Amino acid sequence: MLEMLSYPFIIRALVVGTLVSLCSSLLGVNLVLKRYSMIGDGLSHVAFSAMAVATVMNWAPLSVAIPVVVAAAFLLLRLSSGGRLSGDSAIALLSTGALAVGIFIISMKSGVNTDINNYMFGSVLAINKSDVTLSVVLSLAVLALYVLFYNKIFAVTFDEPFAKATGIRADFYNMLIAVLTAVTIVLGMRMIGALLISSLIIFPAMSSMRLFKCFRNVVICSAAISVFCFLSGLMVSYEYSAPTGASVVIINIAVFAVFCAADFIRGKIGKTA
Repeated sequence: MLEMLSYPFIIRALVVGTLVSLCSSLLGVNLVLKRYSMIGDGLSHVAFSAMAVATVMNWAPLSVAIPVVVAAAFLLLRLSSGGRLSGDSAIALLSTGALAVGIFIISMKSGVNTDINNYMFGSVLAINKSDVTLSVVLSLAVLALYVLFYNKIFAVTFDEPFAKATGIRADFYNMLIAVLTAVTIVLGMRMIGALLISSLIIFPAMSSMRLFKCFRNVVICSAAISVFCFLSGLMVSYEYSAPTGASVVIINIAVFAVFCAADFIRGKIGKTA
């Protein structure tokens, strides 16, 4: 562990990964409960396309991707809430279209394959000091907004019609969740990759829901699971020279299996008691 922490790129990955894991786990609970968990997959493809364009044009990838993905989140909610498309259809349309654009643009220019692979599959080496600064600032902003509007987000997640009846601006808070999710996905893509970033949103929430029913307990457990899985995955990645994103996801799968087994055993004990 001490040897691992002697490398600056590991320190950068540790800081960014921990903050992104916290953000994604908190937002993931709301997205899973609202049956909108695959929004992460759709927005990650949009982020990949934006980063591909930025790489080809020699622009700062994060600076380009963040506003583009936020705009995509607005469009996604507008399409689904307007009744023109169902949520899953809107996500499929946006994700496949964006991915196709990104691949087409990449094919038009040679010499950027390494950077694009980093975006697709993630790499701790791809994170530089400016990325760390931007990631820390935006991650703390996401966490602060989530805590500040926690009660409103809770109300919109569990009973949106009732929340609207009590005067809560449900559309605004749905949009806030989507925007915070978009920012989190872009920040995590450099390390986890576009193909795997949605797992940070889905797995911790699904694991914690196996054992807890109270929303607050699910959120706390999800955050703890997400940070634990990231730290474990980072250590496995360093020890075996494996991709960080894949290592984190595999740990998440193992934890989910353990929680499912614990839930099954608890059910058996409850029936025999």
